[in-house]
Amino acid sequence: MGQKMSSLRIETLNKKISALTDLNALFDFLFQQDMGDIAFSTSLGQEDQVITHHIATHKLPIEIFTLDTGRLFQETYDLLDITQQKFKTPINVFAPNTSEVEKLVSTKGPNSFYKSVENRKECCGVRKIAPLKRALAGKKIWVTGLRQSQSQNRAELDFFSYDAAFDIIKFNPLLHWSLEDVNTYIDHHNVPQNTLHAKGFVSIGCAPCTRAIEPGEDIRAGRWWWESSKKECGLHSIKS
Repeated sequence: MGQKMSSLRIETLNKKISALTDLNALFDFLFQQDMGDIAFSTSLGQEDQVITHHIATHKLPIEIFTLDTGRLFQETYDLLDITQQKFKTPINVFAPNTSEVEKLVSTKGPNSFYKSVENRKECCGVRKIAPLKRALAGKKIWVTGLRQSQSQNRAELDFFSYDAAFDIIKFNPLLHWSLEDVNTYIDHHNVPQNTLHAKGFVSIGCAPCTRAIEPGEDIRAGRWWWESSKKECGLHSIKS
């Protein structure tokens, strides 16, 4: 898929979908395009739980998968178990290559990510990016829970975007949702969520790389809090 051709197609898609807001209408539009196999990546965050609920409730033909980095919170594993049982929907789990993890930890130690941005991105590459590439292999559409208001880096997102790193079209159905919208949906539909959210954790990733945020902080402030980077790990290549 060439980026130029993808950009032209995406521009057309975004113009056609711009007036839609309802999740049913957004997903109906997606399926009407008949663009090929669709996969949804869930980190089990609040936004992703909304989409998982929608896919499961409407029995949409979308593969759901998650990445198990080996460093997640126990609360996240508990939620994965609860979600699978409640929705009776398979969630495929992709883990990092064992030999790559062994090499990284043996040569640089278990906490190398604290020492530099380069080291942290290397760890993310082994534990997240490589498994993601396997998960997306052969897929044409990647559904995400990204929202414009999640961070400054994501403010210019569209419903459809081309991700050059993975050569795939992304679909972001919660684009214009606020965090309040997400919480309202979760409460209304009794969607299970991570118990860490009640303890000040908003964006939850690996345990050693995530902390609760303080009142008034950006919702991504708890991720890699020791850095002054753009708070992205490489899963989503977003223009700044």
